[in-house]
Amino acid sequence: MEKHVKLSTEKLKREKKIKKILLIVLLLIFFILFILYFVIGIIYNSGNFSITLDQNLYFNKGLIIYDDPVYKVYRTELYAEAPNQFDNVSYTWLPRDLDDLGGGSHNGKNYLSYTFFVENQGVSVSDYWSEVVIDDVIKNIDDAVRVRLYKNGEFVDYAKARKDGSPEPNTTAFEEENLIVRNHVENFGPGEIDRYTIVLWIEGSDPECTDNLLGGEFKIHMDFKSEHIEEN
Repeated sequence: MEKHVKLSTEKLKREKKIKKILLIVLLLIFFILFILYFVIGIIYNSGNFSITLDQNLYFNKGLIIYDDPVYKVYRTELYAEAPNQFDNVSYTWLPRDLDDLGGGSHNGKNYLSYTFFVENQGVSVSDYWSEVVIDDVIKNIDDAVRVRLYKNGEFVDYAKARKDGSPEPNTTAFEEENLIVRNHVENFGPGEIDRYTIVLWIEGSDPECTDNLLGGEFKIHMDFKSEHIEEN
């Protein structure tokens, strides 16, 4: 009888220990999922496009970024609102005045369009580097994405190169796998303003724009830096 009671007690202890371990494991899984959800939320709540300014450009050179000419304050980041939906369209459908609609978001159906400004509020001639960087691609949607970058009224359409390395028609190929374009602006004088508009869409005429891209996502940002450091 005593042996039976002892065995039953040990069994209960083991069961309690197992339940305790399972509870701890479940709590750890919940915590990890919560952290992942929080991190992903931070990444994607900023929309498909954001702009960042190197603090050195402001503190050392007096450059600022803004999307409202009436509200010129120092900010390190700007965020473009994402359109309600992204379906494929043709570049011929895009309005011709996307760079003349003022600052901020002016999205249309199935495309993102955002205008902002870089201004030299310093007292000396300066320079800066700009980069349009790819942060994330899901389901190879970059095969059919187009990125149009206006600067002071002139624009270039960028696209991922074809499989054979040649550029898509009427486009300039991405510079690198995760870099769309890099530019160096020199002799940027006091009081000068550079106006940028970025347009993002899925090109329906691209042969790789198929149903396989459904559910894909494409996220980029634009950096403004005080210098460019070549990576080895």
